[in-house]
Amino acid sequence: MDNDLFADAARQVLADQCTPAVVRAIEAGGRAAPEAAALWAQLEATGLADALLPESQGGAGLALSQVFGVLEQCGAHALPLPLGETMVARALLAAAGVDRPAGGIALARGERTPEGGLRCALVRGGRVAHAVLAQAGDAWHLLGVAGAQEAPQALALDAALAWTPAQLQAAPAVAVDAALDLRTLQAAVLAPQMAGAAMHVFQRTLQYANERQQFGRPIGKFQAIQHQLAVMSEHVFAARMAAQLGCSGAGVRPDRLRVATAKARCSEAALAVAELAHAIHGAIGFTAEYDLQLFTRRLHAWRQAAGSESYWHDVAGQALLEHQGLTLDVVRRITDVESVL
Repeated sequence: MDNDLFADAARQVLADQCTPAVVRAIEAGGRAAPEAAALWAQLEATGLADALLPESQGGAGLALSQVFGVLEQCGAHALPLPLGETMVARALLAAAGVDRPAGGIALARGERTPEGGLRCALVRGGRVAHAVLAQAGDAWHLLGVAGAQEAPQALALDAALAWTPAQLQAAPAVAVDAALDLRTLQAAVLAPQMAGAAMHVFQRTLQYANERQQFGRPIGKFQAIQHQLAVMSEHVFAARMAAQLGCSGAGVRPDRLRVATAKARCSEAALAVAELAHAIHGAIGFTAEYDLQLFTRRLHAWRQAAGSESYWHDVAGQALLEHQGLTLDVVRRITDVESVL
């Protein structure tokens, strides 16, 4: 099946249904916002949430690499719902023989409480998800959000969630390969969204620079602005290439070293692109009414989520230290486009 059809479907539905007004409404109201239910229903109708499921279970049988375009569109439209995480979670649940719940599923790292419950200090998208697939040590649990103790976090869509011992005992355990690391999985899903958001910010900034007049001509004609735009484009396209590598591989299991490359590069780009975009836009770019902040806020948040560039630089550095042979061999394995894309 042509995976570009899924990217096109995502682009169309998000362009029509995930407008800045809808994003703001969902950020304000969380999962209770009518806009959240309506948008999720549209996403379900396209089959995107089940794209990674086998065809025998109603999915499209795609691999993570084949939904790169879908994840990219999620970032390009500032999607305030955990579609990418749900796609991966449903695939893991299907492989484990666990029924998938309705609604969005967030991914989170949790820890057992002294009383025997489970607490996730930070659930990205916790205010809009209906369930959480949480990893606590070597165990994975599928937990409903309804009835959980919820506390706000710094970002509008995030939350801290906690479940009582009784709720945890009632929740199904999910048999996931112990070698699969939640942080790696999250980073693989986030990198394409960061690339999509960065591309949108760049295109918006380029358009603004060509329209904003100063001293009788567009500010994009000034050499200093042209230099800033050139630097932005370098970061944006490098991040996109790295994110594609991070999604490469069969099934939903990403390669950790390629993910390290992807997330580190996208996190570096996120900071530079956001800074340059606001520098070119000037004061208007910092206002809540202007849509730019919907994307730059996400870039800053996603930069830290699932490990910042420093964390993934350490992962890549450790892999290089442990490698027996030429460093170039490791670089070739990470960037061998013909074998992974």
